[in-house]
Amino acid sequence: MTPVTWNPTQMYEHRKHHLLPWRAFRRRAQRHLLWALLILLAVLSVGTLGYAFVGGLQPIDAFLNASMILSGMGPVDKMDNTAAKVFAALYALLSGLVFVGVIGVALAPWVHRFFHWMHLDDPPEYE
Repeated sequence: MTPVTWNPTQMYEHRKHHLLPWRAFRRRAQRHLLWALLILLAVLSVGTLGYAFVGGLQPIDAFLNASMILSGMGPVDKMDNTAAKVFAALYALLSGLVFVGVIGVALAPWVHRFFHWMHLDDPPEYE
C-alpha cells in the first residue's frame, strides 16, 4: 500500500490511502448522521406545514400525518379537498425517496470503510 496522506478536504480517502483512523472515522460517521437527521427534519417540517395549511389539520395532527407518511406507515387523517389530496400524494412520493436517500447518507461512511478495508491487501495496479 502506498503511504499517501489523506487530504481532509476530500469526502473519502482514495483506495491507495491508508484506512482512516477510528477517531476521524467516528467524526465522519457523526457528520453523516447529522446530515441525515437534518434532511429528515427539513422534510418533516415541509410535511407538517403542508398538512396544516393545505390539509387544514391542527399542528399536532399535521405532525402525526407527516411523520407517519415519512416513516412509511401511511396516512392517519383523510384529506377532504383536492389540493390536500394532491399535496398528500406528492409528499408521500417525496418521503419514499427521502427515506432511501437518508439511509444512503447515514450508511455511506460505513460501507466505504468496509470496502476500503476489504481492498487493503490488493496488489497495486499497473498505471
